[in-house]
Amino acid sequence: MTDTFRMREDGFLIEKDLLDAGEVARLIKTVESSSRIEDGRGGLRNLLDLPAFRELAESAKIKTVADRVLGGNAFVVRGILFDKNDSANWKVPWHQDVTIAVTNRIEADGYGPWSVKAGVIHVQPPACVLEKMISIRMHLDDCPAENGALRVLPGTHREGKLSQAKIDAYVAELTPVVCEAQQGDALMMHPLLLHASSAASLPKHRRVLHFDYANIELSPGLQWRERRVIAFAGSAHA
Repeated sequence: MTDTFRMREDGFLIEKDLLDAGEVARLIKTVESSSRIEDGRGGLRNLLDLPAFRELAESAKIKTVADRVLGGNAFVVRGILFDKNDSANWKVPWHQDVTIAVTNRIEADGYGPWSVKAGVIHVQPPACVLEKMISIRMHLDDCPAENGALRVLPGTHREGKLSQAKIDAYVAELTPVVCEAQQGDALMMHPLLLHASSAASLPKHRRVLHFDYANIELSPGLQWRERRVIAFAGSAHA
């Protein structure tokens, strides 16, 4: 079964050892030294504003993974750090990722509602946009079930945007898969895949670099907030 088929049918897969030990160590050092990352906050939005993380997200190695799922021409559109730990140990109910970060607000068919998070404009785009996106979640720490590993409901990404009633029905009907991961592994998933996470029963750092990629343009006048057009020509980045 190919990765493309698994992503199309199940909506997720684990890419083992996407980051090597040296890369993980350097990224953890960057996280720990960043003055923007505050203890107890559980992470950081607008991660691509930090050069080390943009370099990773735009590297040929990571872009190749995104292209494999999206069929080419992928570009990164958002980066978030999640750090579930003993001082920021939360749970997340079943949901889809249905908002994107944009530079400006322009009324367009199918876009809305609008919101502002960490000073950045967000909007829910039409399902056709979300269907051309992929999330890559790179684990900087081991993430067993007891440390708040993500749970997913396979195949639910193929149902479009779901109402709360539909979400509740799928949660009652389907058996979740726990996406345990080791340090350096990456979880790839479609934004519309139903997913949730429990609070850690044995909390320690669960640092995850979450990057969203797309290969679709938005409605005229709307722009991805964190997109940067770059050209790849046999090197990590241009």
